[in-house]
Amino acid sequence: MLMPRKKTPGLSVNLVGGGTFNLETDGLTRGTVVCFYRGLHCPICATYLGELERLSGEFAERGVATIGVSSDGEDRAKDMADKIGAKDLRIGYGLGLDVAKDWGLYISAGIGKTSIGIEEPALFSEPGLFMVTQEQTLYYGSVQTMPFVRPHFSELLKALDFAIDKNYPARGEYADAV
Repeated sequence: MLMPRKKTPGLSVNLVGGGTFNLETDGLTRGTVVCFYRGLHCPICATYLGELERLSGEFAERGVATIGVSSDGEDRAKDMADKIGAKDLRIGYGLGLDVAKDWGLYISAGIGKTSIGIEEPALFSEPGLFMVTQEQTLYYGSVQTMPFVRPHFSELLKALDFAIDKNYPARGEYADAV
């Protein structure tokens, strides 16, 4: 289980358009929002990533980088980037499912074509959203077993404003006996 204020697993993925993303070196002054998404087959992911694309500039104004990551291959990731009109949001691909598990993501087995007629991969990770500090420690995390009901990026922006203004620490860090 990932713990707030503790170092997260590493994350290095190829990027649509070329280059690589490395969590250790590619964040901004306050860190990175990492949005793990299911893949091109998921229409909810497209809508969700479209919202993150729209707000990526506002995250950057607060010193926070953004990236969407899936286990899709390059072609499917490029199709997703095109679908959402990605300009500010980096799209990473080729996430290893072992790395997904290190991040605490749930893994699903494909069950055929989705409502938009795209085949699910044999295995893929379910969604997760993380705010990781520049020091690569966990500030915020949310993982899901299903594609539905995800945290709102506008609420995360408000929470970041509060946290920045009040120097609010990451919570949920207590790990001793209760």
